Amino acid sequence: MREKILAFIEKNSRIGISELAVILGEEEIAVANELKAMEEEHVICGYHTLINWDKTSIEKVTALIEVSATPQRGRGFDEIAERIYKYPEVNAVYLISGSYDLLVTIEGKTLREVSQFVSDKLAMLDSVLSTRTNFILKKYKDHGTIMAEKAKDERMLMTP
Repeated sequence: MREKILAFIEKNSRIGISELAVILGEEEIAVANELKAMEEEHVICGYHTLINWDKTSIEKVTALIEVSATPQRGRGFDEIAERIYKYPEVNAVYLISGSYDLLVTIEGKTLREVSQFVSDKLAMLDSVLSTRTNFILKKYKDHGTIMAEKAKDERMLMTP
């Protein structure tokens, strides 16, 4: 039942317990108890809303920052990752394979604000060797949801 619950709420976290119980063919109390257990075990870590900020008047800049860092003896990258994720500007920190060690996502109001965070805070951490900032210019798909609308063909049909 656990995997089925996770599959449904990953796509729609607003689904009610009673509706979920009907879909799964389970008792409401069993579904509620399983959800509570998964929240306590931190299998379910939160419920979020996916927003297309381009459709609002709110200006947001999102950046993916690749970080090369020196791992700490006995702790690897955990300590530097913890120092980074404690900044309120930081949305996510991932340990990655490839040319860089960590991938950090942050949001700011302007390109300058994001750049200042990188140069004044992130790059100044003693374990950070280098950074590379990539700004997200347009989202086509996010968390499995298509964000970009198809361009409408506004040409007129001509017949002979």
